[in-house]
Amino acid sequence: MKYDFETVPDRRNIDSIKWNVKPGQLPMWIADMDFKVAPEIVKAMEKKIQLGAFGYEWPGDDYFKAVINWQKQEHGQDAKKDWMIFTTGVVPAISSIVRRVAHTGDNVLVQEPVYNIFYNSIENNGRHVLSNDLIFNGKEYQINWEDLEEKLANPLTTLMIFCNPHNPIGKVWTKNEVQKIAELCYKNHVVLLSDEIHGDLVREGIDYTPAYSVEGKAQNNVISLVSPSKTFNVAALHSATAIIPGDNLRNVVNRGLNSDEIAEPNLLAIPATIAAYEKGHEWLMELKLQLQKNFAYAGEEINAKIPEVYIIPSTATYLMWLDISKITSDSQKLVQYLKQETGLIVSAGNIYRGNGSSFIRINLACPMKLVEDGISRLISGIKKFQKNL
Repeated sequence: MKYDFETVPDRRNIDSIKWNVKPGQLPMWIADMDFKVAPEIVKAMEKKIQLGAFGYEWPGDDYFKAVINWQKQEHGQDAKKDWMIFTTGVVPAISSIVRRVAHTGDNVLVQEPVYNIFYNSIENNGRHVLSNDLIFNGKEYQINWEDLEEKLANPLTTLMIFCNPHNPIGKVWTKNEVQKIAELCYKNHVVLLSDEIHGDLVREGIDYTPAYSVEGKAQNNVISLVSPSKTFNVAALHSATAIIPGDNLRNVVNRGLNSDEIAEPNLLAIPATIAAYEKGHEWLMELKLQLQKNFAYAGEEINAKIPEVYIIPSTATYLMWLDISKITSDSQKLVQYLKQETGLIVSAGNIYRGNGSSFIRINLACPMKLVEDGISRLISGIKKFQKNL
């Protein structure tokens, strides 16, 4: 490979959330990667810092052109500059949109189990979570369409937050599914807010479908949120783009982002994002190859040594969703045991609600030597846990 996916940057004692751990502990929970950032991005940052002057900034044509070209080259979709608004992050934008689109006391619809921070954005702002629970048949998840339409028709439901691709299950929704969801939202006067932060991380199979690319009148009722943060491991960069085809909806969102002061870039956001989107194609390709190797290794080890654990098939994200229902229905208890006995830190599925109490999530975006260590700890820890039941 041209790029380095073997070195583990030492992020202890540098304000890292993930690596604020005790000696001997191995964090594989929060969704950031333990790979070195693409050198093209680092070089762009260094050039900016060497300037030595950091006044107020605003994204120009070069920023939006980079986003447009990335969407076209990586996903085959045509996004227009007029549809785009810079924002400092997907989650801040979600919270702002919740405040602007949904009224206090309204329902915001999600599909559990789903990214836990959605709940913070909804409940902390005085809105109610209404879930269209995904159907789990013991092998994979599907949408409950009848339930979805019923809950979208509820007069108090004004916004749907759609995880596209889905975190934590790693599912890529089909083009037809995205189109149908958008049309149902439009029919029921519900704005569709699509979190597409993992959209670049489809490891294999069909690509994801951005919400902004849906056809017909429903297109004026959707918001796509994209960012280089997960793709290139630059979460602390605080750079994202809202893509909103509908003029009226875009104006509403734009006013909210500006009122909440989350529409102005920091000193590195623009050059780093441009570098990522203009020069990061090959790095991303190699990243996906490494992730596939990591998933293959983890899958083989888990299937061979703890067959009671079922791996949910997935084609997107770097997060593996594990069904532990044959071992326990209390994922929090198992996660605490793994941390105490082996030092491995993974995510308990109950925080994602739905049927998550029977699942755990593990982050495999790291050099193979960490994957090997983490999976070894997972296997030994679960075997000890079973013996002590």
